[in-house]
Amino acid sequence: MCLAIPGRIESISGNDPMELVGKVSFGGTVKAVHLACVPEAKLGDYVLVHAGFAISIVDEKEAQETLKYLTEMEVLSELQPSG
Repeated sequence: MCLAIPGRIESISGNDPMELVGKVSFGGTVKAVHLACVPEAKLGDYVLVHAGFAISIVDEKEAQETLKYLTEMEVLSELQPSG
C-alpha cells in the first residue's frame, strides 16, 4: 500500500519550474521534496507528498487533521532516519 503524507513547505529553491525543490516539514521532520507537479505552491502551503514528489496542494485544516491521525498511528516516526 502506498501512502501520501501532507507537509508544510518551509523553503523553496530553484528557478526552473521543473527543478523546484522544497524543504517540507512533516510534523517536525523535514525532507527535500520535488515540487515540479505543483509549481504554483508557495511558502507555508501544505502539499500532499508521495515518493518524494508533492502531488497536490491541500487545505491546512485537512492537512493538520491528517497529521494528527498519522501521529496517533505512529506512522510519522517512519520518516525519521534510522541509526
